[in-house]
Amino acid sequence: MTLPFKQPATDDRIDLRPEESAGYLVRDTHLLFARALRNRLQAHQITPGQWYFLRTLWDEEGLSQRELSRRVGTTEPTTVSALRLLERNGMIERVRNPDDRRTINIFLTDKARNMKSELMPVAFEVNDIATGGLTEAEFTQLRGLMQKIRENLTTAEE
Repeated sequence: MTLPFKQPATDDRIDLRPEESAGYLVRDTHLLFARALRNRLQAHQITPGQWYFLRTLWDEEGLSQRELSRRVGTTEPTTVSALRLLERNGMIERVRNPDDRRTINIFLTDKARNMKSELMPVAFEVNDIATGGLTEAEFTQLRGLMQKIRENLTTAEE
């Protein structure tokens, strides 16, 4: 079987339907994940944008704004806006780095740290819904395939 995306670009028979496009399927799935997460986070007055920053900071506090931006995958201006909102809501503190006065490090407040136990179950719920009916082996295979796709795209961009 020849996969549609493996056909030569000059082939007049190319018809890459959305359901046969890896990019389309990943994007569509991402949008469904994002909607499910957004709908559940609303009850906690957290936006998906805030969620990604909190999720990263729960793993490691004290990151610079630049590093936080890199890890979340947002532009620095987007990061600054999100951090401004998180700071206004009493969830983070910005602390000037004593070794490099140009660098601002981001720390969670107790309020944000305490929200982890409230919000992580939301992420688990969305993932459980999305992977419902998959066996452990199927999920392991899915994770491996997604990681391979990420590696391919990362390598192609370097």
